[in-house]
Amino acid sequence: MALVQYKEEGGIAYITLNRPEKLNAFNDEVGEAFCEALYRLNDDANANVGIICGNGRAFCSGADVRQRQMRAKAELEKLGSPAGRGGNFREPFFRSYHNKPIIAAVHGYVYGLAVRIAMYSDLLVAARDAKFQITETPRGLDSTSFWMTLSAFGAGLFATEVSLTGRAWSAEEAQKHGLLTRLAEPGEHLMVAEELAREIMKNPPLAVRAVVKARRSMLHEIDVKAHAVGPRGLHLTEDFHESVAAFLEKRKAVYHGR
Repeated sequence: MALVQYKEEGGIAYITLNRPEKLNAFNDEVGEAFCEALYRLNDDANANVGIICGNGRAFCSGADVRQRQMRAKAELEKLGSPAGRGGNFREPFFRSYHNKPIIAAVHGYVYGLAVRIAMYSDLLVAARDAKFQITETPRGLDSTSFWMTLSAFGAGLFATEVSLTGRAWSAEEAQKHGLLTRLAEPGEHLMVAEELAREIMKNPPLAVRAVVKARRSMLHEIDVKAHAVGPRGLHLTEDFHESVAAFLEKRKAVYHGR
């Protein structure tokens, strides 16, 4: 069974994360398959809108901690980040000719890199049961780009709060702070996203893609700036490794700021 499923129907391309037994956590293989699905959307002449969703109880619980964040320090240093191979889905989102609108239809856990996918997507539909969290902060990683993007979306002090505390927030809070396109009832997020996709497809595709291109250009500028000003090498610190170990051992972490 494919870790990321792709299906086009009626002009809508469905990109479905399909590792439900692990809450669709990203390991290297899922990361690579997800990037390939985004490229396929761009190349699919029959697809005008993409919808990203997840099978099972969650949209995506973030990175696979054991496979990605428990890498040996030498491997982490060589790869440059815990994501490593298959981790750079910025490329298929931000290439200038990748300008078909994408809707994220989320439910359950939307943690860590799943928040990034939701922010990169052009529209966001969330079921009321969705819970969002920037897990990079409590894991000891850089969350600068999350803060900058949420702030650019108008979330203001809320962006600062959730970036500094690393706390989870609800779909209702996301709607209150202007981060959602639509709030759906539990189990109806995909249906609402499909309705939104059909609304988009009533318009000439080139006009739609012009808006998408402009929005992604702005997001790319934010992303580049965040990586320019953000800290380097946090994935090599003692605090990061302590956080990962404590998470896996189900204990309270002890940090020393090094």
